[in-house]
Amino acid sequence: MNIALWVVAGLLAAAYAAGGSLKVAMPKEKIAAFGASSKWVDDFGGTTVKTIGALEVLAAIGLVLPAALDIAPVLVPFAALGVVLIMAGATLTRVRRREFALMAVDLVYLALAAFVVWGRFGPESFG
Repeated sequence: MNIALWVVAGLLAAAYAAGGSLKVAMPKEKIAAFGASSKWVDDFGGTTVKTIGALEVLAAIGLVLPAALDIAPVLVPFAALGVVLIMAGATLTRVRRREFALMAVDLVYLALAAFVVWGRFGPESFG
């Protein structure tokens, strides 16, 4: 179970570090040009998109670094909980935009983050 939690947290961290970095570094017009899955940025201001990106980068760091360095590893499930909240917001945005097919991907990320929350608060906690 511990290995599965590390793998899932690492994959989530990689995905959110990459996606969040793009949101922080690029203007929202360029993000929207990536395709249908990125059109959600049209509903938000540039500062909001950059804030979401910064939160994703922070979540990516929090999913791995505290446990890897053994400095406050109790922060890992809280970072995963942050990802759950981010993905809940993403899912609601998809519902509002009626992008149900794209919403499935958001729900997978949400479920993976919820697995890390459950595992790190529960049976494989660092505390």
